[in-house]
Amino acid sequence: MAEVKEEKKVKKAKKLADPVAASYDVASQEMILRAHDLGVETIFDRAENMKPCNIGVQGTCCKNCGMGPCRLPLPKAGIEGEDERKGLCGATANTIAARNFIRMIAGGAAAHSDHGRGVAEVFLAAARKETDDYHIKDIDKLLAVAADLGVDTTVEEDGEILDRDIDEIAVETAEVALNEWGKPEGELLYVKKAPAARYELWKKLGVIPRNIDREIVEIMHRTHIGVDQNYKNLMKQGSRAAIADGWGGSMLATDLQDILFGTPYPVAAEANLGVMKEDMVNLIIHGHEPILSEMIVSVSETQEMIDYAKSKGANGIQLSGICCTANELLQRHGIPLCGNFLQQELAIITGACDAMVVDIQCIMQNIANVAKCFHTKVITTHPIARMEQDNVIHVEFSEHHAREDAEKIVRMAIDNFENRKAEVMIPKHKSLVVAGFGVESTAYELGGTFRKTFFTLNSNIINGRVRGVAGVVGCNNARCRHNEGHIQVVKELIKNDVLVLTTGCNAIACATEGLLTPESAKVYCGDGLAEVCETVGIPPVLHLGSCVDNSRILLAATEVVKAGGLGNDISEWPVAGSAPEWMSEKAISIGHYFVVSGVYTVFGVTFPTSGAPEFQKYLFEDFEKIYGGMWGFEADPVKHAQLMIAHIDKKRKELGIDKARERVLMDMADRQALEA
Repeated sequence: MAEVKEEKKVKKAKKLADPVAASYDVASQEMILRAHDLGVETIFDRAENMKPCNIGVQGTCCKNCGMGPCRLPLPKAGIEGEDERKGLCGATANTIAARNFIRMIAGGAAAHSDHGRGVAEVFLAAARKETDDYHIKDIDKLLAVAADLGVDTTVEEDGEILDRDIDEIAVETAEVALNEWGKPEGELLYVKKAPAARYELWKKLGVIPRNIDREIVEIMHRTHIGVDQNYKNLMKQGSRAAIADGWGGSMLATDLQDILFGTPYPVAAEANLGVMKEDMVNLIIHGHEPILSEMIVSVSETQEMIDYAKSKGANGIQLSGICCTANELLQRHGIPLCGNFLQQELAIITGACDAMVVDIQCIMQNIANVAKCFHTKVITTHPIARMEQDNVIHVEFSEHHAREDAEKIVRMAIDNFENRKAEVMIPKHKSLVVAGFGVESTAYELGGTFRKTFFTLNSNIINGRVRGVAGVVGCNNARCRHNEGHIQVVKELIKNDVLVLTTGCNAIACATEGLLTPESAKVYCGDGLAEVCETVGIPPVLHLGSCVDNSRILLAATEVVKAGGLGNDISEWPVAGSAPEWMSEKAISIGHYFVVSGVYTVFGVTFPTSGAPEFQKYLFEDFEKIYGGMWGFEADPVKHAQLMIAHIDKKRKELGIDKARERVLMDMADRQALEA
């Protein structure tokens, strides 16, 4: 008996992740193996030892009051009892799943929209000249945004129309923009940027947001115990909040960042852990807000800091990024991508990361534990995102002394170069990348230097060279093989002549696989898409930025509608959306604002409504009858892509363009007639 008790005291040995099964990426496999050799635990190991809750993953576990959690498993096959599935208060599986789903929308919308609010506050400070460190870089974008927000850019004096002072326009634009988060009446101004048919549909359905914050707060109220108990009514509010995110907070964040830091245009860089350099100070910026990272770029490029790094024995400073800060830096400065969400611990395990500077969202708390095994300094910078570990340094970043804070952080990284205590092991793997395809630059790429238009894309969709367009976005998820879903979905799409627009961690996965260069079209694409990419000089996968920049995909879709020939609304043309490895609440909000914008959107890995079949049918089927877009789910990446292709083909048939047209050589007269 004593021996049995003694055996129970012995801890079960923890499993270690198989590097090849854990990640599709060879550089990541090498670092996972190194972590095992050094005895460093990573997320891949934790995923082996902690399995998800079967009921929670189905979306039917309610913990919204102190009487729960109430767990409602699906009835076993062939057993009656669906009506008996109720929480203590009587909430059904449909009610619980809908509440949980829209709470995820609220969480995601809050994350993106609070990011946008922070940018708006910095923009206002810059417009009022309250900071010397931030200035307006893109006047044309400022004027365009001002017009969208109803700010006059001209003034009448003595019967003459004159241009208003740029500083006046900037201040008023900033004030109107910031007001979108909490104005007491009216509707969100940016919803009118959607196609007219889409706006009228939202108005008819009563889902046009009043302001950004109110829609998020109302979700929290409705999902409190004893409030909204009708899954259709709950989803109406979820839709309103998702629109407030995609066509509000996220879109404003993107536009205001472009004004402050410059609108992206194509740049070349490199991607993967191999961008780190052993003989240089490696400063990795991780998170989502470019307010801090823009200043770190500026400071690290000064001769003073380069000389300081050399005085410590380094040959310079190597900046690189992880997650969406990486995408922000790439698209505006050509700063290399170090990796995506699941690679953040692995970057430290190289032994070459002198400092990892983080702000908000997708920061694993465990990077502090991994850093203890190396010399890496982990530096938090945002007041709402701190860590409890004692080895984490907090440098509170403020736009009012931004350069001073950035200089302090860069110097800390440089000073730490001499403290490397582990053998440096940087994977050799990295790939070339072409990124920076905003709506403006893509229009010029398609139309030519002097002809900004999306008609080229429309024409090639109509004639069949391009089958359709897909937005493939989203996070990594440790419950599936890192990057495999992203890569296989995208390769299947472009093989079938579907042009891919990408953001976020999917963009980084595609970058590391070498899919973000024009040359990749010949290797991976069908003949039609390959010909278009070669003629225009673009990659078959266009990197449009960070996850907050999914709004660029919405606006690109709107421009396609405006260009003509493919219907009057986003829901009518051959387009589909995808998040193959989603994991965050932001992904649910993003997915839903695409769905209610008219886009068929497929998620991989798992879906948080499977425990409520009636509610899931509402999202997967009935929503298309209401919004023209609907949700879909498929864990297998190839089948996932094929669902999207089937939907694209359905839309081609509805438009009457399901048969490829003959190619016609056009002379100058034909082209002039087309332009007219």
